[in-house]
Amino acid sequence: MDAHEVNRARAQLAIFVADVFASIPRKDQRAKSDCYLRGLMTDGRRKSIQAMASRLPDGNEQNLQQFVNQSTWDPVPVRRRIARRLVPQIGPDAWAVDDVSFPKDGRMSVGVAHQYCGALGKQANCQVAVSVHAVSDTASCPLNWRLFLPQEWSKDTFRRRRTGVPKDVGHREKWRLALDALDELATWQLVPPVVVADAGYGQNADFRAALAERDIPYVVGIRGDITVQSHNAHPAAPAWSGTGRPPVPRYRQPPVTVADLAAAAGREAFTEVTWREGSRGAMTSRFLSVKVRPAGVRSRRLAQQAAVAEHGRWDGVLPQARLLAEWPDGEDKPTRFWLSDLPDDTPIPELVRLAKIRWRIEHDYRELKHGLGLDHFEGRSWNGWHHHATLVTAAHAFLTEQRLAPKADTAGSPSTRSSTPSKTC
Repeated sequence: MDAHEVNRARAQLAIFVADVFASIPRKDQRAKSDCYLRGLMTDGRRKSIQAMASRLPDGNEQNLQQFVNQSTWDPVPVRRRIARRLVPQIGPDAWAVDDVSFPKDGRMSVGVAHQYCGALGKQANCQVAVSVHAVSDTASCPLNWRLFLPQEWSKDTFRRRRTGVPKDVGHREKWRLALDALDELATWQLVPPVVVADAGYGQNADFRAALAERDIPYVVGIRGDITVQSHNAHPAAPAWSGTGRPPVPRYRQPPVTVADLAAAAGREAFTEVTWREGSRGAMTSRFLSVKVRPAGVRSRRLAQQAAVAEHGRWDGVLPQARLLAEWPDGEDKPTRFWLSDLPDDTPIPELVRLAKIRWRIEHDYRELKHGLGLDHFEGRSWNGWHHHATLVTAAHAFLTEQRLAPKADTAGSPSTRSSTPSKTC
C-alpha cells in the first residue's frame, strides 16, 4: 500500500487494532501497534524499525524499538484474537502446515544456526519458523507460529540468556512444533476441517499418527519411496508349535513403494482432474487414488503400539490410508504422491483440490516476507521475534479482511504487493 492508501484505511485500522490488541492494557502501546502496522503496510524496500519510523509522520524509532524488543506484552492473546476473527471470514477448506526460513548473519539472533534454508535452497545461516494457516481457494491467513530452536541452542546458556529464551523452551522437531501449534489452536476452540502439509511433514509416520489420534483428517505429501501393502492384503499367522508366545501375523507379500505401485497401475488408470484456474488457465493433470496400508518400520511399530494399548494384542493388520498419485503429461512415470485418511467416498477431484491447496501458504509467505517485512526484523531476542511475527500477522489479517470486504474493489483494494523481487520460500 502507498501512503495514501494507508491513510484512507486509518479509520478501519483503528477499529481493527482496538479489537485485536485489546489484551494490551496500555493505551500508548496500542497506539504503537497501530503505528507499527502502518509501517509494515506502507510501501518501502525495508521494513526494519528504523526504516519504517523514517517513513511515518508519527514514527518514533526509539518508542517502536522499545515496544517490539523490550516491552513485555503477551503476543499469544493477540494471535488468538486474530485467529478467532479470521477463521470465520476465510471459511477455510483446510489448515496448512509448513515452515519458512530467514537468512541471518552472525550467530546471536535467536534460533539462528547453519541449517537448510528454504529461502536460499541450500544450507546457510538462518532462522526457521513453523506456521499453521487457514486456507481456502480464495483467501488465507497465518493462525499460529512456533520458532524452531536447533539442537545446538538447547544447552547454549550464553546465547539463551542473551536472547531471552524461556527456560522451559528447548529443541523440538518441526513436526512436533506443528502439533503444539495445532493443540494451542484447539484450546482457542478452533479445529481444522483437514490438515494439509508437504512431504517434510507427511513423510513422518509419527506426525500422521498424531493427527489421527487427535481426530484431525489429513492430506499430506509423501515421497515415492514410502512402502505400502495393498489394502486387500491380509496378514497370516506363521505356524505355531503351541509353546511360548504365539507369533504375530505377517504379510506374506513384501511391501512395495508407492512410486512402483502407482506406475504398475498404468497411465490408463489415471483420471484427468482440473483443480483450479491459475493465472495461465485451468490447472489440470492426471491422478490415481487407491486404498493402501503404509508398511514402513515406523508405521508398523505405531500400529502395533496402538493395537496393544487398545486391545491388549496386535493382529498384524496395518491401518488403511488413501494414496493419491499424480502422473503429469509429458512424464514417463508418476511424480507426486500424497497420503490421506479422508473417507473412502471422498471424490477424487476434492482430494486433488485439497492436496493442491497448499499453494496458498506459499502465497502467504511471499506477502508476509516481501510485502510486510516478516524477514526484515533486525532484533535478536525471543520476545522481539514473537512480537514482530505477531504484528506482521496482524497486518496481513487486516489486509485480508479488506480484500474480503463485500464492497472492496478488487483492482484497487489494499494490497501487500512486494517492493522487492519475489523469491521462492
